[in-house]
Amino acid sequence: MRQNGSANALTLSTMAMTASFVIWSVFSPIAGPIQELFQITNIEKSILIATPVLLGSIMRIPMGVYTDRYGGRRIFALAMLFLVLPLLLAGWTQSYGVLLLCALFIGMAGSTFAVSLAYVSRWFPAERQGLVLGLAGLGNLGGACANAVVPVVYNRFGLSWVFWGLAFMIVIVTIIFWIGTKELPAPAKPKTVLQSMEVLKYKPTWYLSVFYFLTFGGFVAFSSYLPTFLKELFHLTATDAGLKTAGFVVIATLIRPFGGYLADRFGSQRVLAVVFSGVVLCSLCMTVTVDSFELFIMTCIVVSALLGLGNGAVFKMVPEVSIGNTGAVTGIVGAAGGVGGFFPPIVLGMMKDWFGSYSLGFVLLTLFACVCLWMNYAAKRMRQVKQAPAA
Repeated sequence: MRQNGSANALTLSTMAMTASFVIWSVFSPIAGPIQELFQITNIEKSILIATPVLLGSIMRIPMGVYTDRYGGRRIFALAMLFLVLPLLLAGWTQSYGVLLLCALFIGMAGSTFAVSLAYVSRWFPAERQGLVLGLAGLGNLGGACANAVVPVVYNRFGLSWVFWGLAFMIVIVTIIFWIGTKELPAPAKPKTVLQSMEVLKYKPTWYLSVFYFLTFGGFVAFSSYLPTFLKELFHLTATDAGLKTAGFVVIATLIRPFGGYLADRFGSQRVLAVVFSGVVLCSLCMTVTVDSFELFIMTCIVVSALLGLGNGAVFKMVPEVSIGNTGAVTGIVGAAGGVGGFFPPIVLGMMKDWFGSYSLGFVLLTLFACVCLWMNYAAKRMRQVKQAPAA
């Protein structure tokens, strides 16, 4: 049965996650026009961009646990159908407060990440997890699609039809996913929520959470706030900024499977050492290139590749933490990554309002990347010490 359904599980889960991530990323490409429409401040705009990330991150934990318990096919379909309600309401609202509430519930789209990876993981053997979960992570391309398409829809049909069009899309995708996928048999004795959360006792769960806070959190933060950078710093139009941000998302997403492959071949910790070192250098470069469009864009391209490699390498290790609890670990680590994408846009908005520059935000990124580099080295040494007696 695994052979009969594994290809469909991977392909259609990736499709459904892509559609969900289009919805999850809907506010970033049109944040500027929304700011003008509702007459809101930079901080309020940043909060609107970051709010979907918050719920989508936190809900990854229970959604991952429920996937282990009830099966990914059912949970995935219910999560996608839920999105129809806040999307329809967002199309009718004329108030920033109500739109912010809709943005919170639209954040459920981000929780499908944990469902997708936990569902797909069960269909493939351990030696292929890095590559397969990297391929499943291609659903992040939804962010690129949103940046490329949403401004065009907004300019032609208005804000309401941005949300109503996405509501129609997700219903169609849910139907295709439900018809084309199967569910593997559930465990004979499904674990309770408390049993699933025992993975919090394991140090690798916390290490991976911190690492993913940087790699995926950085990916989400850049894909959410890069349009704002490009419009404010270099005076690009919303459409041009969206297309260039889409390129960032595409690079980071397409290289993710390669990061998983390298982790399968050379080990995740070696790959992450390169990734964190590169992020330290690039974030330092960004602090001094905010006045040069060419240098800033080149640095963003390198960062996108590094973050994509890091995302693939981190999730290579997720199924190894606790057998039978992949959904729980995926949810916790995925939540950490999502939260890592929630705070930077707000911090950057505050930096801009208070100091008139984004440079200090990149300094903070440098410091956190240094912390991750040290933790990766410490985790590697700890593993070597444990393996020495056995050797």
